[in-house]
Amino acid sequence: MKLSLVIPAYQEEKRISRVVDSYSDSFGKKYDFELIVICDGNDNTAEIVRSRMLNDSHIRLLEFPARLGKGGAILAGFKEARGDLVGFVDSDESVSPSDFEKLINSLNGADCAIASRRVEGSRIVFHQPLKRKVSSIVFNLIVNLMFDIGIKDTQCGAKVFKKRVVQTILPVMRTNGFEFDVELLWRIKGEGFRIKEVPVEWKHEEGSTFSLKYSASMFLNLLKVRLL
Repeated sequence: MKLSLVIPAYQEEKRISRVVDSYSDSFGKKYDFELIVICDGNDNTAEIVRSRMLNDSHIRLLEFPARLGKGGAILAGFKEARGDLVGFVDSDESVSPSDFEKLINSLNGADCAIASRRVEGSRIVFHQPLKRKVSSIVFNLIVNLMFDIGIKDTQCGAKVFKKRVVQTILPVMRTNGFEFDVELLWRIKGEGFRIKEVPVEWKHEEGSTFSLKYSASMFLNLLKVRLL
């Protein structure tokens, strides 16, 4: 089966080489595989990816002149994905290729497999700053009250889906920011697809484009999704 893996890369010139090389080297030898990098910033990320493409046929680059948001970038990648399995991973490689492969293997009994830092068997190597950790826990509690999706960790940046899940969900997605994961999982559950949380070894990486200042807009956008 062909695997399409999307990496949203906004201003990631310092980290993109590492994650692209790591996933392409690991998966290119095991799968019929494409790695789709979505660039919507104005640094040298796209140039770095293009240099990798010269010697690696697995890599594809999509460039956009305006900021798409994390969710918008992933959805753009999903629309171009050719695989039978379609997933995404954050550009900081907080989840390794070997752990992402656990998600792929979990699709034998599920339609969607997501990495989790909060189920039994998970391990956090480098912890988030306390403020980020607390806000993440509070966010997940509120999200489950609002959407009743029963997911312990909606925001961990590694998820994979069977193609039919993506094809079903794409036309109805409304959000394009960091709240995207919540809407995605809510709609997947609402369609009756099976979601499995998979324990991974996760490490916090500095340099994330996420900031707590986005929290208010995330909740507002999710409220609109829930009520409309």
